[in-house]
Amino acid sequence: MKRLALVTGGVTGIGAAICQALKVAGYSVVANYYGNDAQATDFSHTHDVPVYAWDVSDLDACTKAAAEIVSRHGPIDILVNNAGITRDAMLHKMTAEQWRMVIDVDLGGCFNMCRTVIETMRERQFGRIVNISSVMRSLARPDRPTMRRRRPA
Repeated sequence: MKRLALVTGGVTGIGAAICQALKVAGYSVVANYYGNDAQATDFSHTHDVPVYAWDVSDLDACTKAAAEIVSRHGPIDILVNNAGITRDAMLHKMTAEQWRMVIDVDLGGCFNMCRTVIETMRERQFGRIVNISSVMRSLARPDRPTMRRRRPA
């Protein structure tokens, strides 16, 4: 039986490339997305990867989605935390809400997904968690104050 990989933020950019590479390597893959249903449907049909929509910043949504994935596809063996958002703004123009949204998705989402899958991985004595970060944190740009803090955390 193939190992199952779940990739958050998996229908565009780096996440889509990760999904494709895992499929080529012989894994079963499912992808998470939040937002663009048409783009997710196109990705799913083009790459034969089931897609599931939920907000990774919501622990309840993560728990429910993981349960649905497990019931349809089997246990999650590999979690790739790739979901992330950008709300670029100069710090003096950034709102507290923009800051919270980025931290909730990029950091909170990572915690939520790890927390959701870790117990079954421990019970089965197998599991891999990969947390994707960004090199953008090393570039000093005044319009990206959240990037300097969230990704390395």
